[in-house]
This record gives sequence, structure tokens and C-alpha cells, in this order.
Amino acid sequence: MNQPKGKPANPKDLTNKSRRTLLSRSVQVAGLAGVAALAPLYLSASSAFAASTSRELRVGYQKGLLSLLKGRGTLEKRLAPLGVAIKWIEFSAGPVQLEALSVGSIDFGDVGEAPPIFSQAAGSPLVYVAATVPRPSVEGVLVPGSSAIRNVADLKGKKIALNKGSNVHYFLVKLLEKAGLHYADVTPVWLSPADARAAFERGSVDAWAIWEPYLAAAQNTLSARILADAKGVVKNRAYYFSSRDYAQKNSDVLNIIIDELNQIDVWANANRGALSAELSGVLGLPKPVVDIMVGRSSFGTEAITKSILAEQQLIADTFLDLKLIPKKIDVKEAAPPWLAV
Repeated sequence: MNQPKGKPANPKDLTNKSRRTLLSRSVQVAGLAGVAALAPLYLSASSAFAASTSRELRVGYQKGLLSLLKGRGTLEKRLAPLGVAIKWIEFSAGPVQLEALSVGSIDFGDVGEAPPIFSQAAGSPLVYVAATVPRPSVEGVLVPGSSAIRNVADLKGKKIALNKGSNVHYFLVKLLEKAGLHYADVTPVWLSPADARAAFERGSVDAWAIWEPYLAAAQNTLSARILADAKGVVKNRAYYFSSRDYAQKNSDVLNIIIDELNQIDVWANANRGALSAELSGVLGLPKPVVDIMVGRSSFGTEAITKSILAEQQLIADTFLDLKLIPKKIDVKEAAPPWLAV
């Protein structure tokens, strides 16, 4: 690299080759004393060069479309020119991912619509970076096939298993409201999906509010009946999130991963049979079960907008009224840095 006469080289501007050339010429001119003087300069320039080109994206994910992105390796290829290394960390549910974000263990993840509300209320640094299209058909309330419960109003006084703070938590609140019931008219039983299935199977609860693929699996293997899904009740979007600090410094990285996810959505919508086969292996479920889930799924990725944030604000206000969160939150404070609100 040629430098103008009389102008010293800036270490941050040097390529590896030019740094070696500079050091070699200095050895010839200055001898050992010159090397000793220039070595710190060379090391400092090398460190600055490495720091400017090495970044990391730690992706928290649940089994699903992010698993497909991980398996295909396309994200690694697109981020390699930016010097971004990727670390994949699997989680069992969205709330746990948000806890990991709060303690700085991940930079990106996917979650249902309700957990971010609890997370923001707890002081999480989360920002929404993208949303899925509405997916009301992939969550529902199940009852045993032989149950006398025939409509939502029949849930009054019944025990309903669900995961506290999950997307179905909000869905159940609004479903009861639509049927003229109050949240206090039922008895929630807080159970993880695996424990809820066991309780449902042995008859310890009367109903189970759950999402896919547990919904389809219970239909297929337990002869469970869907009492109601979320159509006409809630939109049931999923969200992709990051921390505010990471989003401010790495918007280029986030744009790429969102674009990759949207490409998978486009492919999935046009290739549902192939998607079922691939997800069957990822989820460890029989293909007929996955076929049910995929058949009623919607695919698509959308940018965060003011109207989408308003949807989340409704959830936050509902949870505040039910005293499920300790304080009122302004969802706009979790808007991505590039959205003017």
C-alpha cells in the first residue's frame, strides 16, 4: 500500500500484507532496536484489524423453522463475508429464551406473542425485530374426545392446563371473554406442555390450552377434540427479537437472518409436503402428525410496524388488568431502533 510522502501509515488502514512489508523494511533500516520499537505498533494494528472484522450472532431457537435454517447452513454462508460467527442454542420454550436474552446469553430468538410482555415488564432489554403473519389455527383448547364439554361456555368451573405466560395464556383470556365468561370462572393449572399432556391423558384436568405441534399430536394419538382454536379470537403471531444494544450495532446482521427466515417461509408455503418430511425429523414426530400441523399453518415474515406494536399493547393492557404483570408498560419502548414511533 503506497502512502503519500511525509504521511505516516495509519495502523487501522493496513492490510496484513502491508503490515508485514512495513515491519520487514523497518527491520532492514533500524535493526533490532527498530523491531522492538515497531512490534507494539504491529500488534496494536493486528488487534484493531481483528476487532473490526470479528462479530458473533448467538441464536436462541425452539424446534421449528429456525432449526431448518440451522440445518441448511445458508445463514453461515451469508454472514461469513461480514466476519460474523454464529452460535446456535436450543431452548424448550420462548420465556426461557427471553430470560437468556435478559442475562446477555443470546442475541436473537423466536417467541410467541405473550412472553415478551412479561419480559418487558421485568425490565428486559428486548426489542422486536420482525413478526410472523397471523397464525390463529395453530393454537387451541383441547378436550377429551368423550368429554361432555361441547362449547367454550361449558368451561365454567373447569380446570384448564396451560403454560403460564405463553401465547395460549392470552388466547384463553380472550376466548373466555368472547364466550361471556371471566378469567376467574375457570381454574388455570400451570403446567409445561409435557406435564400438561400427562395430566390431560390421565384426566387430572378438564381441558388443555396448547399450541403446535402438541395440538396435532394430541389429536392424533389421544383422540382429543379441538373445542376452539384462535380464529376470530387472537392473531397469534410469533416474534423475532433481539436486545436493543445488539440491534443498534448489528442491524445488517439482523436484516440478513430475517431475510433468510422469510425465504424459508416462502419455500414452506409452496412445498408443504417437503416441509412436513423435514420437520418430522426435526421434531421427532410421525409425518402424519406433522402433516396436520403444516396443513393449518400460515407462513410469512413481516416488518415490525406501529399497528403490530399496538396489537402487543392490547395484550399488555389485558395482562395488567388481570394483575398478571406488576406495572403498565409501553410496548413502543421495545420497538426496533430503525422504526420511528
